[in-house]
Amino acid sequence: MVDATMAAISISESEFEKFREFFYRKTGIQFESSKRYFVDKRLEERIELTHSGNFRAYFTKLRFEASGAELQQLTNLMTVNETYFFREEYQFQCLVKSLLPEITGRKRDNTPIRIWAIPSSSGEEAYSIAIYLLEFWAGINDWDIEIISSDIDTKILALARHGQYSVRSVQHLPEKLLRKYFTRQAENYQICDDLREAVEFTRVNLSERIDTRAYRNFDIIFCRNLLIYFDDASRKAAAETFYDAMKPGAYICLGHSESMSRFSSLYKVRKFPEAIVYQKPLLEAR
Repeated sequence: MVDATMAAISISESEFEKFREFFYRKTGIQFESSKRYFVDKRLEERIELTHSGNFRAYFTKLRFEASGAELQQLTNLMTVNETYFFREEYQFQCLVKSLLPEITGRKRDNTPIRIWAIPSSSGEEAYSIAIYLLEFWAGINDWDIEIISSDIDTKILALARHGQYSVRSVQHLPEKLLRKYFTRQAENYQICDDLREAVEFTRVNLSERIDTRAYRNFDIIFCRNLLIYFDDASRKAAAETFYDAMKPGAYICLGHSESMSRFSSLYKVRKFPEAIVYQKPLLEAR
C-alpha cells in the first residue's frame, strides 16, 4: 500500500523550483538540478508520512506551520552529514602550534578561549578539537576553553551529544587515543563522558539572524565543508555573520576546497606552516 501511494506522488518541474527557492531562502542551501532525484525522494517521503496527499498541500503546510516542526524534519533529511575524527588534521596542528600561541600571546584577561565548530555533524570535529587540545597543547592546563558546536539538523545533534561512533568514524585515530577516550560497545565506540561534557551542542540556522545574534566573542571558528553547499550570496552573508561572531584578531578555518577570499574582503589571509586560515583584523577600520 505504501509503495502504491508513493508511486502516485509526483513533483513537477515548477514545484521543484518553488521548493528549491523556498529552501534556499530558509537555509542558504541551494540544490542544483543534478540533485533533483535526491530532493524528490525526500519530499515524497515527507508527503507520505504527513498524509498531505500531494506537493501542493505539503508545501502549504511547510510554509505556514507556526511551529516550524515540519521544516525542521525536512531539513534533517535534506542535509548531508559525513565526517570522521581527525579529518584534515593539519588544521588541528595549526590550532595548537600557531593559532593558540598567537591568541594567548596577546590575551590580556582571564576569559575563556572560545571555539565554535559549525556544522557539528555528528560531533567528530568538535570532539577532535577537544582531544587535540588535551593531547598536543601545552597550554591546556593554563587556559579555560569553551567549545561550542552547532548544526541545523536536530537529529544529528542528538547523535553528537550521545557520542557513539562506527569503526569508520574512528579509523584515523591512533590506537592509543582510541583506547584512552573510547570504550568498545559491540560494533561501535562510545566516547567518554568527560569529552561529552566538554562540548556544548546547539541548533543554529546560519541563514537566520535570530539564531546567530547570540553567538559572539569567538577566538576561533571551524566552518569546514559547509559553504560549498551555498551560492555566492549565501557565502557572503555567512562570512558577515562569522565576522560579527568573532573577536578582533580571531581566526576562521575553512575546508581545503573553500576560499574566503573568493566572496569576502573582510578577512586577512594568514599563511601558517601548517595551514592557510583567515583572520578578522585586529583593528577594524573606522
